[in-house]
Amino acid sequence: MSDDAWLVVGLGNPGSSYAGHRHNVGHMVLDELVGRVGGKLKAGKQVQADVLEGRVGGLPGVRAVLARPRSYMNESGGPVSGLLKFYKVDPSRLVVVYDELDIPFTTLRVKFGGGDNGHNGLKSIRRSIGTGDYYKVRFGIGRPPGRQDPASHVLSDFSAAERKELPFYVDRTADAVECLVTEGLEQTQGRYNS
Repeated sequence: MSDDAWLVVGLGNPGSSYAGHRHNVGHMVLDELVGRVGGKLKAGKQVQADVLEGRVGGLPGVRAVLARPRSYMNESGGPVSGLLKFYKVDPSRLVVVYDELDIPFTTLRVKFGGGDNGHNGLKSIRRSIGTGDYYKVRFGIGRPPGRQDPASHVLSDFSAAERKELPFYVDRTADAVECLVTEGLEQTQGRYNS
């Protein structure tokens, strides 16, 4: 790849038993982007991730590697670091899509840099790449109801009511990723940060 390429990573846990979990919304958004590019994820050579190289954001679009780590969420750093090195992408052109407990369901936030906010996937990435200076697309899943443990909340499926709205918000989040890589942060925040 070249200096103008982006790396877009959707975080989640591997395997069908995790597929519908709140913690896997990054995978869901990545799958939407893969469908838009018009290809299939393939096992990456020399990286612990399934990848698709293509153009994101319509025509002519921008060059990007779409990637889904094959590791568990809390070990995302190794695959992300490997992807950055293999494809020669600078962390300033990395976009990570993930679930965020501290913002309500249906809320989207896009930012550059900042802390990890207790998110173990982000902590792993920071440890592995040595910086938190990359783009973060945060999909709100909301805090658990009552006294439910946050860990069991993120590792549970969306509710029936949430599942009705989920496709719209996954689609909207994919739109935000495309806007980010084609038009920049300020435009994206103005349009999508709700």
